[in-house]
Amino acid sequence: MTTPLSPPGRTLGIVGGGQLGRMLAEAASPLGVEVIVLDPTPDCPASAVARDQLVAEFDDADAIAELAERADAVTFEIELTDPEGLERAAEEAGVPVHPKPDTLRTIEDKLVQKRTLAEAGIPVPEFQRVDDAGDLRNAIDDLGAPLMLKARTGGYDGRGNFPVESKDDAESAMEAIGGPAMAETLVDFERELSVIGAKGAGETDAFPAGENVHREEILRETIAPARADDAVLEEASEVAADVLDLMEGRGVYGIELFEHSEPRDDGARITVNEIAPRPHNSGHWTIEGAVVSQFEQHVRAVLGLPLGNTALRSPTVMANLLGDTDRARPIAEEVRGRDGEAADASDAASIEGVDELLATDGAHLHWYGKREVRPLRKLGHVTLTGDGTGIEDRGAMLERARELRDGVTFE
Repeated sequence: MTTPLSPPGRTLGIVGGGQLGRMLAEAASPLGVEVIVLDPTPDCPASAVARDQLVAEFDDADAIAELAERADAVTFEIELTDPEGLERAAEEAGVPVHPKPDTLRTIEDKLVQKRTLAEAGIPVPEFQRVDDAGDLRNAIDDLGAPLMLKARTGGYDGRGNFPVESKDDAESAMEAIGGPAMAETLVDFERELSVIGAKGAGETDAFPAGENVHREEILRETIAPARADDAVLEEASEVAADVLDLMEGRGVYGIELFEHSEPRDDGARITVNEIAPRPHNSGHWTIEGAVVSQFEQHVRAVLGLPLGNTALRSPTVMANLLGDTDRARPIAEEVRGRDGEAADASDAASIEGVDELLATDGAHLHWYGKREVRPLRKLGHVTLTGDGTGIEDRGAMLERARELRDGVTFE
């Protein structure tokens, strides 16, 4: 049985219209799939390529219901939406939501996520629930110090993560987190890895593991394939497959992993850090580096189409373009000021220094079209493809990608 894609095609509703929504819409178009996004920011990044945008908060039940009425299926690119609203809207409109709202409920709370993984026998760092400073001091007794304190909900790009050095920091750490938290032992890791997995209609698949480089808790670069030995890559793939088995609903899942510097008592080297029930920043390399991108794969999976080929086309390095901490300025025709009025953007900033990047063989620029530069905000990314078959070659590719990325500025 085939799935028709002829006009008028299908419409995919996406909660969230940031860069992930934009790249999902770009990937959907060649498949004959139109996209409607729901996002509170007028003219959000995805609006430039989506058919329409509903301007509303991510958890606005009425807006989610309208999105479901206008779509053949609904998905999300941000975990700040409301699982109950998604579930109710989908039932009333008679359209599927993928991944399933129950999966979002599990993943959006980091403590629930870790407990679910641990109960399934999937390796995770030691963790403990923390509700107040006293709990945190007890966690330091149990897990040791330093440890990582994580907000249970709402954290991303380093927000909601707070390293704690000693019991003396307990009060300030809990104040910084601002709510219920989870304490987690700090892993002595060789490298951070991620596997982008996909669940389709009766099939699963995964892209080759990538190696991630973070600074200030924000992803800076991904190298694919990861510079790890074959045994570690096989173990990462097996752990990711076990994670996918736990997840309910179709779609792409970003599975972040630690490769431990030394084998654990059972000889294993991999533990799961966190899961994202959506395309992930560490999978952006797949746009140029794999036969099918994570974004097309997500569209295929959510709509129940056959999954695409996840094979590597060529070794690839991805480098994020982040807002400069010294020259952060608005880049929009309209940026809201503190008083809610439109800010003057007559001297709006622009992206500079892309000529060398675009003239470099194998280099690609992805600009997200965001309307405000803020320090460390993700504004785009660069990918560099090449031969890079050996680990040393991929190291050289990484250095070149950094050079190209660092040549781009915002004036």
